[in-house]
This record gives sequence, structure tokens and C-alpha cells, in this order.
Amino acid sequence: MNLSLTEEQEMVIQMVRAFAEKEVKAVASKMDAVCEFPKVLVKKLGEMGLMGAFIPLEYNGSGMDLLTYVLAMEEISKVWASLGVIMTVNNSLVCDPLHRFGNAAQKEQFLKALAAGDLLGCYALTEPEAGSDAGALSTSAVEDGDSYILNGTKRFITNGKHADIAIVYAVTDPSLGKKGITSFIVETKTPGFVVSKTEEKMGLHGSDTAELVFQDCPVPKANLLGKKNEGFKIALATLDGGRIGIAAQAIGIAQGCLEASIEYAKMRHQFGQAIAGFQMIQWMIADMQTEIDAARLLCHRAAWLRQMEKPGVTLAASQAKLYASEMSNRIAYKAVQIFGGYGYIKEFPVERFYRDARITTLYEGTSEIQRIVIARELMKTS
Repeated sequence: MNLSLTEEQEMVIQMVRAFAEKEVKAVASKMDAVCEFPKVLVKKLGEMGLMGAFIPLEYNGSGMDLLTYVLAMEEISKVWASLGVIMTVNNSLVCDPLHRFGNAAQKEQFLKALAAGDLLGCYALTEPEAGSDAGALSTSAVEDGDSYILNGTKRFITNGKHADIAIVYAVTDPSLGKKGITSFIVETKTPGFVVSKTEEKMGLHGSDTAELVFQDCPVPKANLLGKKNEGFKIALATLDGGRIGIAAQAIGIAQGCLEASIEYAKMRHQFGQAIAGFQMIQWMIADMQTEIDAARLLCHRAAWLRQMEKPGVTLAASQAKLYASEMSNRIAYKAVQIFGGYGYIKEFPVERFYRDARITTLYEGTSEIQRIVIARELMKTS
């Protein structure tokens, strides 16, 4: 793995950083405060090629390598994590499985529009009784002529309220357990597709999290993603990429905390000097930078392994997600501490960073699930 960035990667970083600083930073706090979905910014991400970042050009993607996408995710999340999670869901959890497992007709009909940012996708796996235990789904899909009829409930679905396309997992053969799960491409305007609730959350206020209910919702058989009863395998393969994306989001949040903390420490004076001159502050800053670098290396390694289709991706992705998410929470805590009472005030960005960081240890598999995955992968190779 070459740790040096290419000229193209450096150009992408500069492009995304300029966009984030100029157009996202100015509105992030205001939009977040009123829980406004950033529709205009999402459209601009599509125009920049960031809603289908690593999808080939022939399907309206940008054809980036996965590491370049990760670098872009860091820059967006550094300014506003809500926009980052909208971006990563569309890329990692919707466009990626469509590209990897979809047929030519599905790519033409759905992937091109999603990668261009003309449509928005969501990923409907989690259910009220199937969170960490993703194999315990109860949403059913019953054959009916040329269609399947879906019934059930999905919970905690990012982009669920605003999505045009949903990747939905449902049980097609209950006798097979998790081997009887199938993946479907569902258009959200389909009769029987209902957004029943939008959650009020601690953080990520600019990103909607919805409960979806399927009430005799017909889905054409042509919209099966992959083969019947192979949905669980598709879900696992997709989650590796999703975890890399969330690791990048967590790193971006932490980097935002660090930069805000350094700026504030130089400006804030106590006891006759800038607090940046106090050793206790310097030590916190040093620890923050070191942890961010360690997480970034883990994340970039996982992205490189997946891009090169080398073994060990599942292990590397879980390690990156575990460390980066827990690191992000530690860094956000330190940032609020450096800001003191001001860190608890919504006027300053670290208050939002602190709330946004918390979710990173929960979605795309909790820290506890990551540790289980890591241990199981190690047991396979020992």
C-alpha cells in the first residue's frame, strides 16, 4: 500500500474542501438546528460526482478509487456529519450493491440515476426486532405472479423519508432462516410503501431517520437484487463498504473537532496567556492528532484492501470502524473540554460534533458487533 496520495486524489481533496468550507459550513449549524434536510447540497454533491463516487463512468459515476471516496467523505463530515451520512448511504449501501449484484437492466434503470444524484437511495435492513441480529428479519416477501408482496416494518432507515429507491431485505423462505432472505429494489412511490415515522435524534439533525412500513407492497420480480435467498450474503458484503464509509465519517468529525480546538486554544486567553500555551491543552491536542492519524491509517488500509479485492477486508473494515468511531467520541469529548463552558453552547460547532460523534459507535454495527466480527475473523485464520 502506497501512503502517498496521487495528484488526482489531492485535487479531489481540494475540490471537496473548498465546497465544504464555502457552501456547507455557512449553513450547517442553521439547517441542523431546525432539522432541515439539505436537498440543495445533496444535489450539488451529485453534480460534483460524489453521490456515485466509485461507480464507473459508464453508469454516471465518477470512477474514483475507494480511497479517494474516503478522502472526500472525511472532508464533508469534517464540516457537517449529516451531509456525510447522506452521501455514504447512497454510495456504500445503495450504489455499491447495485453495481456489484445488479443486472444490466437494473443498472440502467436505477444505478445511473442514483450515481448521478438524480435519485436518492436508502438501505432498509434493520427492523424493530432485528438490529444487531440482522438474520432475524420478519419482513416477508410472498410470490404473487410476476411480483413479490412485501409486508413488515423497517426501523432507523437513513434517507428513508427522502429516498426514491430503497434496497429492502425480506424473508422469502422462512424455513431457511437467514439463508432464506432476499434483497429487493423498491421504488418508494410504490403503493404500500409508507413512511410511518421520522425519528427525533440526539444528533445528525440534517439527516432523516425513518420507520418504513410495507403494507401489501408489490415489487416486480425483475427488481430482485441478485438471486432469490441470497440477500443475507449481499447484506454482509455491502456492510463491509458501509463500515469503511462510517469510519471515514467518524474521522471527519474528529478532524473538525481538532481544527476547531486548535483555533480556539490560540484565541482563548486565561491567566494572562492563550490556553494553547498550557501543557494540559497541548497534551490533549497531541493525543487527538495521534488518534486521528491511527484511525485514518486503519480506514485507508481497509479501503485499499477492498479496492484491490484482497483478502481480509471484513477484518480490516470492522477494525477501522471500531477504532475510528470510538476515537471520534474521545476526540469530541476533549474538544468540548478545551472549549470549556462554550463547548456546551450551540453557538460553537464542537457541541454539534459531540452529538454527531455518538452515533458512529452504533450504526453499521455497534462497537460490540465489530469486536465479535474481528474475533471471528481472527479465529478463522489462526
